[in-house]
Amino acid sequence: MRTLVVDQEGQLSIREIPKPSYNECQALVKTLSCGVCNGTDSKLIHRNFKNFDTYPAILGHEGVGRVVEVGSKVTGLKVGDIVLLPFLEESVDGLTPGWGAYSEYAIVGDAESYIANGWGEGTPKWSEGYLAQTVIKPTDKVDPVGASMIVTFREVLSAIRRFGFKPNENVLILGAGPVGLCFVKFCKLLGLKTVIATDIMDEKVEAAKKAGADLAFNSTKVDINAEVKKLFPDGIDYIVDAVGINALINQAMEVVKYNGKICCYGISPKTGMDLDWSKAPYNWTLQFVQWPSKKEEGEAHAQIMAWINMGVLDPDEFISDVFDFENIIDAFTLVGERKPSTKKIVIKYE
Repeated sequence: MRTLVVDQEGQLSIREIPKPSYNECQALVKTLSCGVCNGTDSKLIHRNFKNFDTYPAILGHEGVGRVVEVGSKVTGLKVGDIVLLPFLEESVDGLTPGWGAYSEYAIVGDAESYIANGWGEGTPKWSEGYLAQTVIKPTDKVDPVGASMIVTFREVLSAIRRFGFKPNENVLILGAGPVGLCFVKFCKLLGLKTVIATDIMDEKVEAAKKAGADLAFNSTKVDINAEVKKLFPDGIDYIVDAVGINALINQAMEVVKYNGKICCYGISPKTGMDLDWSKAPYNWTLQFVQWPSKKEEGEAHAQIMAWINMGVLDPDEFISDVFDFENIIDAFTLVGERKPSTKKIVIKYE
């Protein structure tokens, strides 16, 4: 099969490798689509993903696939099922999975059969991830390209739950890329009172408004903290860093409410900074969600699918470009161009 590899110099190439093998509690999946993650994928390419330093690596983690073969003890999956989060689990030909979903075939584990068999010897160390490898039902109103967005949707919703957002409170979201737009949309669906979004591009500010932001500003044209203080003299309940820029934490100190929370989503390329809380209130919380709990991500699935099936959440609104796998390197060139019109990019295999 073919797969996408990044080497130690950050160069991408498509390589031929053997199809993955699978055990009695796993299934072989034919990949249908995979979303490009501007965060994780880009950090792996540029060698600044926290605690990952084994190259060359096989990229991709927002995959959707069709089950084509099942292990002898699999009970929760069947051939033909459309599933989320197929990965490669073992190194092959000197290539390390990072997490390997930009491959024509990958593996899913059947949590049901692993639980029934005691999660015993031979269970992969990342087995909790199987709790998030959910089946898309035939009645679900989403196609394989749109389904790749469900991975991001679930990660963001599980982070919102971990951050403890409550209805009727106010939130400032710094960054209106695909993740920031998800925060905007979900905060409105969950009943937060005022949702404010910022970005450095006018097009993304408009996208935030379309996603439901009550207010949205271009931070290169407006003093965000001054605007927020005018609107909310006592500060904001939640401030979200949705882009991974550490300087935003210090910016947030000036406008976080007493007993409010600064919420950092994802892993910043720089894992240290000088915090200046001289302008912050006496009591406030700084919380990081760098890695979504796969159990919590799986638990968010029902809510996401309910929103999609009700028609209040449309995955296609978050996707700007779709590339065939043969042109996957062109997709990453587009990521690097940082065009204002670019939102989520999805790779399709059929």
